Amino acid sequence: MNTMALTRPAELQACRVRLTTGPAAAAQARGQVRAAVCAWDLPVDLDVAVLLTSELVTNAIRHEAGETITLAIRCTRGRLRVDVHDSSSSLPVAADVPADAETGRGLLLVATLSDEWGYFRPPAGKGVYFTLAPQPAPPTPGAAGEPGRPAARADGAP
Repeated sequence: MNTMALTRPAELQACRVRLTTGPAAAAQARGQVRAAVCAWDLPVDLDVAVLLTSELVTNAIRHEAGETITLAIRCTRGRLRVDVHDSSSSLPVAADVPADAETGRGLLLVATLSDEWGYFRPPAGKGVYFTLAPQPAPPTPGAAGEPGRPAARADGAP
């Protein structure tokens, strides 16, 4: 019997979505990222991807003069990259806020939880992005070396 191991595609997977600035944009962006991560079966922390997307979109809306922003989601070799493009020329700056402030820590979250983040200037406006690297697969229950279980010996003895 021939069996084939399924592997993750190495090619680029991507989608772009234009969002109307407003209260629903962050929720729409979270839904798009959640759908992409699940559809592409990406080995990244879904909760972190959704949280960081929400932070970037919220910042873009807060500082956006236009009526739309663009969300770009890409994956290559399990690495997720999320970009948020807006027409504002102001660059993102991490705020120095007091510990009890209700806002202002979004970029600190992005910097802390992502593998990489930054910004760039396309012909108009700016793009802010983060990346998440693939996470290792969880250990298989009962596998050798699992805590609480002795590793199997090569000679089959207990």
